[in-house]
Amino acid sequence: MKIFKIIFFSLILLNFSQSIADENKLQNKITKNLRCLICQGQSVYDSDSEFALSLKLVVKNKIEEGLSEDQIYNFLTTKYGDWILYDPKFNKNTYLLWFLPLLIFLIGGAIIFKKINKN
Repeated sequence: MKIFKIIFFSLILLNFSQSIADENKLQNKITKNLRCLICQGQSVYDSDSEFALSLKLVVKNKIEEGLSEDQIYNFLTTKYGDWILYDPKFNKNTYLLWFLPLLIFLIGGAIIFKKINKN
């Protein structure tokens, strides 16, 4: 009977530690995709500013509340705008952000093509 109790409690502890590890992975994934509004060149994961530290706590609390990754991103974008995300969603406000590199590539290619064909 003691062996059964030991096995039971060890399985509970392993399951608990696995759920904590999963929460930490999710928190790290989310904070790596968030831009620090103070540092502007770093993610929240890499930054040590007060804003980043408070945002890490917000993300941790939202995960503990049971919110999904998308729900946390939606919460943060409504509060801080799309600029806080390094990988913003494709919508009417981000068309230019998504198509500008392609447009620059096409215009640059057209200019190079004209220069080559001219000579």
